[in-house]
Amino acid sequence: MVDGYVRAVRMLSRVSGAVAAGLIAFGVLAICDMVIERYVLGRNTVWQIDAVTYCVVAATFVGSAYVLMTRGHVNVDVLPLYVGPRARFGLALFTTLLALAFCVVLFVLGTLYWHEAWTKNWRSDTVWRARLWIPYAAMPIGLGLLVLQYVAELICLVTGRTPPFGLGADRLRE
Repeated sequence: MVDGYVRAVRMLSRVSGAVAAGLIAFGVLAICDMVIERYVLGRNTVWQIDAVTYCVVAATFVGSAYVLMTRGHVNVDVLPLYVGPRARFGLALFTTLLALAFCVVLFVLGTLYWHEAWTKNWRSDTVWRARLWIPYAAMPIGLGLLVLQYVAELICLVTGRTPPFGLGADRLRE
């Protein structure tokens, strides 16, 4: 059952990474459209800047679980490299639990913020007047996926499926 959870979350994280890449690609296309419309056709642009901004922010939130799964985030692993296995495990457990708690708080707050935008029918202050609950949905979706991935990371750490900080014996100085 634990392996099934970890596999399912990793699959969701891969999908979220693909969605994030798609959002970035759409943002690039929207910028190209804006340049063509404004400078080649001489038209005004209405939606492109907002759409690009929302896509980049959404890609950041939605893709965060994939980045965690692939250990693609920036980190400094000097301390884990020079402490013993027990201290490394304790440090990994502490940092994972702390990060999980932080993400749970952000998930709750992001969900409340999204819900407020939904119920009060918030719209952007631009000409486009976009319904803000749509881009704000990236917060609870992305953070929810990130929480699921942190739980999977915690399970893998505690059960010994992955070494602390992803540091196998070949990268350790002991």
